[in-house]
Amino acid sequence: MLPGQASQSMVRTATCRAAHQLLDRPRIFEDPIAVGFIPEASEQAILGAGDHHHRAPMQTLFRSLFAFRSRFAEERLAHAVARGVRQYVIVGAGLDTFPWRQPGFAKALRIFWVDHPATLAWSKERIRERGLPTPENLCFVAADLEKQELTERLTSRGFARDASAFCSVLGVTQYISREAIKAMLRFAASLPAQSEIVFSFAPPDDDLDGDDLTAAIHGVALTEAMGEPWKTRLTAPEVFALLTRLEFGEVFHLTPKCAQQRYFAGRDDMLRAPRLEQLIAAIV
Repeated sequence: MLPGQASQSMVRTATCRAAHQLLDRPRIFEDPIAVGFIPEASEQAILGAGDHHHRAPMQTLFRSLFAFRSRFAEERLAHAVARGVRQYVIVGAGLDTFPWRQPGFAKALRIFWVDHPATLAWSKERIRERGLPTPENLCFVAADLEKQELTERLTSRGFARDASAFCSVLGVTQYISREAIKAMLRFAASLPAQSEIVFSFAPPDDDLDGDDLTAAIHGVALTEAMGEPWKTRLTAPEVFALLTRLEFGEVFHLTPKCAQQRYFAGRDDMLRAPRLEQLIAAIV
């Protein structure tokens, strides 16, 4: 990310989430706030792009990705709350709409919306323009992951280190260094029992083929042109080895095959489980 510049890739994510609400049936992920959250995600802007744009294989794949990864993370969050977790940390929050569509179980949560200072300032301005009030249980936290200041910044904003927490880190690891990833996972591993982290990782090109490989190559080129290069690609064995060293008690890899069965089975459109970005859940 360029110095002082907000992330631009989050605009594409927000637009794809909104497009999913308008174009796909049945929806994988319900997000009534997504449409119109920013001008690029308005109904007029999305429908104006034309069916040929949204039904292209690459666009469909990204729409699948952004929809199912949010659903998986929030399903895991619901289970975490049921076992007593009361803190929710959204790392790289971007334009996540969860605070404004909280289900009933979330009312007991303290939500920490974490992002790079420049990105956070930009996002808060978009939220103000949309006219969305700040929920009482929401706290904005500016933190630069490369400076490994997540723990310090959260604590300064009221995060309780002695209480369990659920951390969501979606679409982040490919943009930060291995050291920053390790620091973030060490933070999660240091939390009390029953804490959990759900994060996505981008496998290297050698592990991809077909539309997934094409989409990954395109995504790398596009975000690099925005000043947001991909820094880290991880294989599943590398991720498992790291989590094992950090002594997480339970680790679950939502493989593309599992994701296909769970979220995409029986669909008659082109939405499918992507392989270019995959999900891990790890419980302390």
